Amino acid sequence: MIKPRIFNKIPPFFRNKFILTGLIFFLWLLLFDGNSLLDKFREMKDLKQLARDKEYYLNRIEEDKRKLNELKTNNDNLEKFAREQYHMKKPNEDLYIIVSPAENRIINRENN
Repeated sequence: MIKPRIFNKIPPFFRNKFILTGLIFFLWLLLFDGNSLLDKFREMKDLKQLARDKEYYLNRIEEDKRKLNELKTNNDNLEKFAREQYHMKKPNEDLYIIVSPAENRIINRENN
């Protein structure tokens, strides 16, 4: 009989039905359950990424508020912003736009 020889090679600790049931339950929770540990690790990773994104956007909001305050309080800054962002010019004035290669690639992607 082959079965008793294989059964005898299993350590007595793992022959206990309660230990075996506990191991199967633990593996089920680890791998297959809807709240498995693998899912928890993925969720923790996503949570960390969302926290970094939140910090980035909060910093951008503060920077934009500062720029908006500058534009509202100083007309010279408003004129500078309009000239740089919207390529506005005064009458009888020439405007030269210098585009870097990186900006050129972005413009080409947007046009296609």
